[in-house]
Amino acid sequence: MIYGVIIFLLAIGDLTVKQLIERQEAETFPRPLEGTKGKILLYQNHNAGFPFGVFKKHEDLVRMLPLAVTSALAGALAALAAGKEQVVRKLALATVIGGSLSNLYDRFVRRYVVDYFSFGFGGKRFSRIVFNLSDFGIIIGAMMAVLAGTRP
Repeated sequence: MIYGVIIFLLAIGDLTVKQLIERQEAETFPRPLEGTKGKILLYQNHNAGFPFGVFKKHEDLVRMLPLAVTSALAGALAALAAGKEQVVRKLALATVIGGSLSNLYDRFVRRYVVDYFSFGFGGKRFSRIVFNLSDFGIIIGAMMAVLAGTRP
């Protein structure tokens, strides 16, 4: 049950932020996120490919490969769900799946993934690398799986 809640909250949370970003005028981006002293910039990026726009001209691949991977991960989580062991692995799977679902929604409905924030540290901007909350779910879930000695 808790794993379903994690998946739902991550996917819905990211989709909500994406909707708020999409409702704003494109000309207002990029801009600093209030309260971050310019360390986080907001964007309204539309990425039709994988990270950095890789394979953006291969629309079917960009939609179907993540769908297949997410389906496999959901199957793995379902297979583990009954047992009380492997909590970290199940948490890692749920986090990756939750992040993936929001991006899958974008890929199938919008035909691009909405990315909306970037970091700046020590006066350096990483504006070429723009993330969304789902990306962090996927990254954190994968790191949890690696640290636990498992694979998502």
